[in-house]
Amino acid sequence: MAETRYTQEHEWIQLDGDIATVGISNYAQEQLGDVVYVELPEVGHSVSPGDNMAVVESVKAASEVYAPVDGEVVEVNGDLTDKPEAINDDAEGEGWFVKLKGVSADDVSGFMDAAAYKKYVETLD
Repeated sequence: MAETRYTQEHEWIQLDGDIATVGISNYAQEQLGDVVYVELPEVGHSVSPGDNMAVVESVKAASEVYAPVDGEVVEVNGDLTDKPEAINDDAEGEGWFVKLKGVSADDVSGFMDAAAYKKYVETLD
């Protein structure tokens, strides 16, 4: 299984070949509370780092999810439309948001590994 990397904005990314699966971290979903709605991009949409890629609404707030890398959306997790709570149940698994193609290992090499992300999150509390 591919290594999961994390951004300071609490997105996670897993690379398999040139396809990157992206979602929000468990920490991010805990901060949001119960997720009630997710807006995902359309397949074929191209994103660049920092672009608003999706919107997550919870009982507490709405939050944008930013693209961590350049890529083209080749798949969205349509299950989240009917079951947005999957993000709360399994944010770093079944609660993934999109799959992007055209991503290289160099694109994700600067992101934090799980240990570094854990240390980063501990500085936020």
